Parts: sequence; C-alpha cells; structure tokens
Amino acid sequence: MTVGGGRTVLTTGANSGVGLATVVHLARLGFHSVGSVRSRAKATPVVEAAAGAAVTVETVVLDVTDAARCRGVVDDLHPWALVNNAGYSGVGAIEDVTDEEARHQLETMVVAPMRLARAALVHMRAAGQGRIVNVSSIYGLTTTPFSGWYQASKHALEAASDALRVEVARDGVKVILIEPGGVKTHIWEEMEADLAGRIGSSYEKQYRRIPTLLSPYRAVMAGPDTVAKVIGKALTAGSPRARYLVGPDAPGFVAAQALIPTAVKDRIARFLTGL
Repeated sequence: MTVGGGRTVLTTGANSGVGLATVVHLARLGFHSVGSVRSRAKATPVVEAAAGAAVTVETVVLDVTDAARCRGVVDDLHPWALVNNAGYSGVGAIEDVTDEEARHQLETMVVAPMRLARAALVHMRAAGQGRIVNVSSIYGLTTTPFSGWYQASKHALEAASDALRVEVARDGVKVILIEPGGVKTHIWEEMEADLAGRIGSSYEKQYRRIPTLLSPYRAVMAGPDTVAKVIGKALTAGSPRARYLVGPDAPGFVAAQALIPTAVKDRIARFLTGL
C-alpha cells in the first residue's frame, strides 16, 4: 500500500507497544516512518520489527523532555505528521507521588507533545497541511484511584488538543485524539513495578489488590496493532474525526462516565480497591 505517498511521520516512544506497532504500520502504508527512541540501544527493537515486516523505519534518538533536541529533530525532518505517543504509567496515590514525579509526568505527557506540535507547526503551516495525532486514553475521559497523575496528564492533553485543533484549522492542520481503552503493552508491568516501589505507603494493602483486579480485564484488552491501525486511519482519512475511541472496552467506559452518578462511581471504586 502506498497511500502515505512517502510523507514523513514522526512517532515518539517507538521502541515498544503502540509506538512500535505504529511506526511499522505507517511504513506499510507508504509513509516515511520515523520513530523516536530515548537511546541508540532502544532502536534495536524497531530495526528488528521493521526487518520482520519487510519495511523501512528510520529511528532518531530523542528524549521528549529535551526542548532543544525536540526542535532539532523536527527541524531536520519537516514532518507532514506528528504522532505523540511517548508516555509511561506513573502509578501511585496522589498522597504518595512527589512533586518531582508529578512534574516529570506532566512534562513528558503534556508539555512535550505540545512543544513538538509547536515546532512542527512551523513546517506544516508553510506546507499548508499536516496532522498532529495525540495518543490519549479513556483515562483522559474518566478517573480511577491510584492513577491520578497519569489521568491528569491525559485530561490535560485532551484539553490542549481541543484548543489546538481549533487554533490551527485555518492552516490546513488536523489535530486528532486517539483514546484507547486497555492495551496489551509493557505499561502494565511498569505499573506493577511502580506499585512495588511504594512500600510503606498507607495504601500498600490496596496496591496489592490491583494486579488481581486487572487480571480478568487483560482478556478484553486490545493489541497495539489495533491502535496502530486507527492511527493509520486518522492519517489517511480525507476528513479525520477529532476523536477515535479504540478497543472493545472504551465505549463502555465512556458511557459509564456519562450515565452513572458520581457518588455511585465512587462507591464502586472504593469497593473494588478496598478503600
């Protein structure tokens, strides 16, 4: 397939999960697919996956919290599209998360995507077209205990994306949100590692319940390829939607958010987590 026409797409966080599936899928669609990784060693999975799919994916070393490097990479590539995917779980009760941890999560998952978008807009505006795809989550639409700062990041990304979408529409640039439900990636192992590091917390007993609660949920999670295909759709559609829910669980979460009273949701959350 050559629908991409060789146009350059930069995808951040490309060494695993949704990012890795995305750079390979976009290369299959005929885009000049470029994936950012935080170190040269992390480029190896990208190279191997691309070779296995018989496609070419370029990699660039980029820490999205490095403002100067962000500008440099974007100015070198002049991307037609940007897929902001980089992020991490950062699980912990609000009371247990330090200021430094919270700032780093917001920097990585809110400030950095908007910084990259700002840099890319210079080139997109000059070309009279472009697309910015921000990988959010159903956690940008709802909240649960023990993921407050992750959810705050996704809520903020949703708000910033909504504002940006209207601001740049006159320039031919489309801003699109991807909102997956649960996805089978390494983020769940990262979450368990985060929780293991909260030893001594007054919530330690509740933390130990989370893996058990999530175990049956994993059976209905979407695969990274499912999200990658929706991102590909957002980049190839003539008139992409502002939002794409992804996964069998996502519509249910959104419906519950709208239909179930807050007091009832709180009681359910407390019952499930033992709070």
